[in-house]
Amino acid sequence: MHENLAMNAARPLHKAPDLADRFGVDVVEALIDEVTLAPKPGLVDIRSRGAHHDLDWKLMCVSALALQPTFVEMAHAGIETRPMLALREQIGAIGREGEARMLDATGGVNTHRGAIWALGLLVTAATREPSDLAPEAVAARAGSIACVRDHHAPALTGNKGEQACLDYAVGGARGQAQAGFPHVVDVALPELRRSRERGDSETAARLNALLAVMASLDDTCVLARGGPSALAEMQSGARLVLKHGGAAQLDGRRCLKALDRRLVELHVSPGGAADLLAAALFLDRLRNEAFDTTKG
Repeated sequence: MHENLAMNAARPLHKAPDLADRFGVDVVEALIDEVTLAPKPGLVDIRSRGAHHDLDWKLMCVSALALQPTFVEMAHAGIETRPMLALREQIGAIGREGEARMLDATGGVNTHRGAIWALGLLVTAATREPSDLAPEAVAARAGSIACVRDHHAPALTGNKGEQACLDYAVGGARGQAQAGFPHVVDVALPELRRSRERGDSETAARLNALLAVMASLDDTCVLARGGPSALAEMQSGARLVLKHGGAAQLDGRRCLKALDRRLVELHVSPGGAADLLAAALFLDRLRNEAFDTTKG
């Protein structure tokens, strides 16, 4: 039954030939691929709520589909708006509207705030220069956009991730973006490639990519809920899974299950790492689909 639901949820609203529509669809499919992936430690997936009480797989899919127009609008902005400041402020406004759309679709639950930021920058960067969709190039362009100040954005939002950045002096989602998404380009995508090359299943390869990010990311979602001690446990637990062969190996899977149990006990969920996995899956999809960007 879950498999049928996953197939239905992964069918986006409309796949038009227009470049912005196509890239917007890819973002939504990356988000649904991320939330469906299982078993993810502490995170919502198709089998479990993880460490959450207000989220589940169905709600996350509803949220992702509701955000498709937001990502398409950002993709159009990347094509149509060339001055960098104007572009940054335009996608900032679109992102804030998208957050309101998300909250309306989920009954006020934050499902994808971080993803709107990260994937929004990346889809804008992709359509800005569609002739160069190499992950490093798209991420670098996204970083350049993120470094431009949006004068219309609130100085402080009150979000838990923002407070964790202030409390623990970490860069968070903003720092990751402004640096050109190093945990996507230098950590998640290389691990995804290595796992595939050694013959791991696609599920195991994606889980390993997630674990590689978790092993070193200062995840503000974890810091906000559990502080530095929970972050240290998450990072060491993720490294242990990889040390024992990752999600494709029996010992690795045992360590993965133990890490999942521990994060649920701690009531922490690596949402920042999940957003970066979705970003990696989006860039991987762009690289592998070999779009003919002369059409649409």
